[in-house]
Amino acid sequence: MGDIADLALGIVSAMGGFVDIGELIFLTQAGAKFYMSLIWVLVLGTAGVILYSEMAGRLAAVTGYTVFDAVRLKLSRPLGWTALASSVLVTTVTATAELGGMGLLLQLMTNWPFWLCLLLAAALVTLIVALLPFSVIENSLGLLGLMMLVFLAAVFYKNGLSASDLMAQSAAVFSFDWPHLLLYAYFAVGILTSSMMPYELIFYASGAIEEEWTSKQLTINRLIAGIGFSFGFFVAAALMLNAASKLAPRGIDPQLLGATALEAILPFGWWGAWLAMLGMFFAVTGAAVETSMSTGYMVCQFFELPWGKSKSLREAPVFHASWLLVVLVAIAAMLLYPQPIQVAELAVIFSVLALPLAYLAVWIAACDRQLMGMHVNRAVSRVGGLSFLAILIVAAVTAIPLLIVTSGGQIW
Repeated sequence: MGDIADLALGIVSAMGGFVDIGELIFLTQAGAKFYMSLIWVLVLGTAGVILYSEMAGRLAAVTGYTVFDAVRLKLSRPLGWTALASSVLVTTVTATAELGGMGLLLQLMTNWPFWLCLLLAAALVTLIVALLPFSVIENSLGLLGLMMLVFLAAVFYKNGLSASDLMAQSAAVFSFDWPHLLLYAYFAVGILTSSMMPYELIFYASGAIEEEWTSKQLTINRLIAGIGFSFGFFVAAALMLNAASKLAPRGIDPQLLGATALEAILPFGWWGAWLAMLGMFFAVTGAAVETSMSTGYMVCQFFELPWGKSKSLREAPVFHASWLLVVLVAIAAMLLYPQPIQVAELAVIFSVLALPLAYLAVWIAACDRQLMGMHVNRAVSRVGGLSFLAILIVAAVTAIPLLIVTSGGQIW
């Protein structure tokens, strides 16, 4: 990729990572419950995914190794297998939630039965992955996801709390009792995890190989990681800000995706709602494509099997069978348990268990001077990467207890 237009890879990754169904749920609920007091977690998660995406892209461009090449090469066999099993499991659950979210949004827009919308969503994802070249996937979904900018535009319409009121309400959060502070911690873990989902790193590094990056693309890699994910941050922050300023004053608890669309309905009316729903649909579709493809990337890279969108079914049978199997599993799971919101919340919380090992492998590989040569991690990347690993470990240790004591974020 030698052109600035290739920033679309960063944009679609950012939209999939920051504005997937998990982020839609956690950010809007956090804004409605805690106003803007959790924005620091979103800033932290954005910094982490930028740092590690640049690292993973640099690793791929310089060595041709991706995340699960690093897992295979740099972790012990037991840790490598643990990383693979946990990442495949949480990514499959995440793909199930994304596909269910697509079905739910289609149902909102058409009023058709959920099962029919789910099957149509699965057919769309299958056709996209099976038929479209990688470059078309990243550019088309990136551009269509730009409809999410309606949430940014909604920020500038004053039909809710003023800035001073928002600050006062956000500060008042810390006077809550102990159960509500535990709920605050639960949403903090959820926002951090949904900002740094493991499939994002996997898709980003694999995309660099798909696009045949070399060390000549290291500058564009930094731009993609920095600008692309920062763009996702602003859209994500707008979701939280609109929920805090427009939904919270009206006592609206956005438990459903339709409530999120209210953020655009209130300032713009029904045309804003349609832009919001279409934007959410294409963002979630991008995440569904990324998660399904990422399972094929993980399995094939770990076992050193052929993979890639440019390879046919005959050339890379395991890669194509893996992503298709994930789509089929997601269909079956959603038909048996049609609760994509609950599945998405579980996917986000349990994903933090898979994060540390995958991120650790990338950090170790990028710090290996023999492997990376002059492109080895500098002091900032070494210290910053290690600091984020420590944060992720703390999040992993506390995630399940917080899920239990808050009844999945339902204490209020």
